[in-house]
Amino acid sequence: MRFDTMISRTNRPVHGPTLHHLEQLMESLLAGVILMDPTGVILSANAAALEMHGIDTVEDLGATADDYAQRFCLRYRDQRRLPRREYPLVRLLAGESFPDLIVDVAPLGSNTPRWVHQVRDVAMDDDGGEPDCLALVIHDVSERFDAEDRFEAMFQANPAPAIIVRVSDQRYVRANQGFFDLGGYHRGDIVGRSLFELDLLANVDRREHVKDCVAAGKVIPQLEAELPLADGSTKLVILAGQPIEVENDPCLLFTFADLEPRRRAERALQTSEQHFATVFDMAPVAMVVTKGDDYRIINVNDAFRRLTGYSGHDAIGRVADDLQLWNDAAQREGLEAEIVSRSGFRGHDVRVIGKDGAPVDCIVSAERISVRSDECVLWLYQDISARRRSELELVEAIEAVMKDANWLSRSIMDKLATLRGPRGAALVKKDAADISPREREVLELICQGVDDSGIAEKLALSRNTVRNHVARLYAKIGVNRRSAAIVWARERGIEG
Repeated sequence: MRFDTMISRTNRPVHGPTLHHLEQLMESLLAGVILMDPTGVILSANAAALEMHGIDTVEDLGATADDYAQRFCLRYRDQRRLPRREYPLVRLLAGESFPDLIVDVAPLGSNTPRWVHQVRDVAMDDDGGEPDCLALVIHDVSERFDAEDRFEAMFQANPAPAIIVRVSDQRYVRANQGFFDLGGYHRGDIVGRSLFELDLLANVDRREHVKDCVAAGKVIPQLEAELPLADGSTKLVILAGQPIEVENDPCLLFTFADLEPRRRAERALQTSEQHFATVFDMAPVAMVVTKGDDYRIINVNDAFRRLTGYSGHDAIGRVADDLQLWNDAAQREGLEAEIVSRSGFRGHDVRVIGKDGAPVDCIVSAERISVRSDECVLWLYQDISARRRSELELVEAIEAVMKDANWLSRSIMDKLATLRGPRGAALVKKDAADISPREREVLELICQGVDDSGIAEKLALSRNTVRNHVARLYAKIGVNRRSAAIVWARERGIEG
């Protein structure tokens, strides 16, 4: 039975034995009780009330309601200090009713509240007239509000955007700074408004199901939504709802994750891949994209189809060996190893075999790339067959008409050396160190355009000796005529 009900059923005046009985009853209550007569004199207080004020005796409360106001500082929950006329004991004397008033209580001079009291008034009389005794019933709710204060501090400090919606009326009761920053809102734009008045769930999937979950206070699993912003635009987010209690009210805590940077990155990636696809298809150089450790073909461009005769249907999903694409499989394996170690290579001479079996001389380069988040390799094949044929035809024409190199200038011989060895010095197998000093002298004079007689005269040798040196030189460097020897020398930087 509630204390005030028990008091109201008392049919005897509150003095003498009755006050003693009330004090005995008060001591058995967990709630704190302060008794006061209609003149404002504090008559009694139970142990619970004394403990809730941090004192040992009723005299420490003060003799009257005015004394109490001079000993204790009371504040509302928003930290506004109560003026004397709003103290519960003073309002009780004034005949005001205040069911379940919440106040912070601290000794006067202390800036930090020590207790949170939930107080209500009880007036007792036995004849229906003026009250004979006034009672203030106090419940210590400090732990509950301490927990709520800790939650509020963590809620506001959490960088993740969040709002709290009360289930009973579906109104926003809290929003943290992270949410204000995310949506561009101010507190007055959110708190107190209805969930569907400022409809943050307007663009969610399965909206009716989500509304039912909100009404029932159920968990709302993660889902994507277009969050309306204060400026009228929207932002892609992931939201989720979790049931909680705030001040004894069932609520839903909504948290948000901003997906807009991811969407911008996806759009940029999509645009980039579209640009790559356009350039890939339109490029005049043959290109192939492979994937995986076996370099399986996943795309070829139109230039590759023209170069090799293989259509996309022929090539895609297959590897180079399936197509017999490379003339030298060992060379291809070596270049694949270079991709593994260096992520690519540049400008290697290769020979590929077309669908019709015809060889095609190419310069090939390769580089690792990412296609739709997959690690791939882009191969470029530059057809140099026409250039190679022109170079060889030029060399053959020169060799056909020249019996001696005396009439050729040095610049022509340099170009001839380049034409004969388009793959560069890296592929040369013979070393200039293999020839003797005398043979080198003979070779340098050959490069100057000096004939055998001239060489014999300059080196004070017989013509037969010169011919023997020339024959041995030709054998060592692998040539059989003077023009080829000049080309060989030019490739190694040997000049007259």
